[in-house]
Amino acid sequence: NTSRMLTRELKKEIIRIFVDDKEFHSLMVSVVSFGFKYGIPSDADLVFDVRFLPNPDYIDELRPQRGNDKPVRDYVMNNDISKEFLKKLVDMVEFLIPNYVAEGKNQLVIAIGCTGGKHRSVTLANELYERLSVAEKEYGVRKEHRDIEKDAITKAK
Repeated sequence: NTSRMLTRELKKEIIRIFVDDKEFHSLMVSVVSFGFKYGIPSDADLVFDVRFLPNPDYIDELRPQRGNDKPVRDYVMNNDISKEFLKKLVDMVEFLIPNYVAEGKNQLVIAIGCTGGKHRSVTLANELYERLSVAEKEYGVRKEHRDIEKDAITKAK
């Protein structure tokens, strides 16, 4: 099922399968960051709320940055709670994926949310994506930051 893939992702997957002669992935895992104030993604299979993690929005110099920026990533991830949560999340997802594959599921959407969808959820989505995509497995992985720029658009009006 490629209906939720961006054109560039579909192209990359086709090249991977037919040009690089890699194995077809029967399951595509999408890691999506979002902001609760914009609603939970309607296609989410698993939803995780990371609003309990340290909030960069309260730090003046971090507020305009995003979870893709190193200072924000470091602020969010440099504490024991964030590290332990990520470890448990990766462990659970790696346990679930083979079971979903065996069940015949072809898409798994993991949504990670914080208040606005630009700091904590982006950081955790990036971290989960990196850990899931480190090796060739029986599934493909993609990431999307759904709400990362919404505040910038809203405030610009």
